Amino acid sequence: MSLSLYEAFVPNCQQMVGALNGLIDKGEAFARDNNIAEEAMIGARLADDMWNLPWHVRSCWVHSAYVISLLPTGEFSPDFTEIADSWDGMREQVATTLDALAKVTPNDLEEMADKTIGFVLGGQRLMEFTGQNFLMSFSQPNVYFHATTFYDILRMKGVPLGKRDFMGVPRMLTPA
Repeated sequence: MSLSLYEAFVPNCQQMVGALNGLIDKGEAFARDNNIAEEAMIGARLADDMWNLPWHVRSCWVHSAYVISLLPTGEFSPDFTEIADSWDGMREQVATTLDALAKVTPNDLEEMADKTIGFVLGGQRLMEFTGQNFLMSFSQPNVYFHATTFYDILRMKGVPLGKRDFMGVPRMLTPA
């Protein structure tokens, strides 16, 4: 049996974004327990030219729920107008993302699979894809990148995390 576009994209995004909740909780607890200022933890970056924690949460939304909402328009331009500034703000972004993903139906994506979508940045249409190729070769790698970078920032700050924290809840036949 082959996978639908929905099956290949949405559940993976739900798993990665859902895992952010646990990472946020552990990051906040670690900062509190170790007297690390909230701004020092939330503002941490892997490198000076990279984004901090809230930007990575927002990027996971941008490349999952938000891009799906834009597929019918034929154009995708990232939206970074509302960046959280707190642990609770990041949790709200995760909740918004998961709520939107839960409303997507397989038919929603199948209808858009072959539609052309352009990547627009700074008012310029830089690349064009089919909906399927955009989701699978551009957006999904971005979700994994930003979820991984969020995890990596917390690890860099000393938060005791493991692979299971990053992975979230896998889709098993029977819950463990």
